[in-house]
Amino acid sequence: MPEIPKSPVVPLHEVPPADTSPYRPTVLVVDDESLIADTLTEILSRNGYAAMTAYDGEEALDLAMVTPPELLITDVVLPGMSGVELALAVRHIFPECKVLLFSGQVSKTDLMTKAWGLGHRFTLLQKPLHPKELLAKVAESLEVESRANA
Repeated sequence: MPEIPKSPVVPLHEVPPADTSPYRPTVLVVDDESLIADTLTEILSRNGYAAMTAYDGEEALDLAMVTPPELLITDVVLPGMSGVELALAVRHIFPECKVLLFSGQVSKTDLMTKAWGLGHRFTLLQKPLHPKELLAKVAESLEVESRANA
């Protein structure tokens, strides 16, 4: 099994300061690596999002049924259900939910083919992802929804 490179540690002072606005869009973060999932959730929570964490697809679906997310951020490779399968299931139940996929492996087009065939063009981000880049992509994804509803 190939060794997975360690993600660089981002100093806390490089994470943007907390947002104090009253509206907090709901974001569901899914990764089987708890350190990554928990870190992304913390970054999002500190920056004005109501972030929830799940560590596999089934847990994520259960959580989404209780609190529908406005945005799903999921690793492509998960145990059992893949992140793409999870994204398709969430979009089937919640068609307005935005999706960001991320992967530490360069090419996952085989996992994306089904989504593309169904007309979904999910954004695929490369791990590791700097917090500022993550926050920019999250804001961009949710802004698309805001402009569509305006």
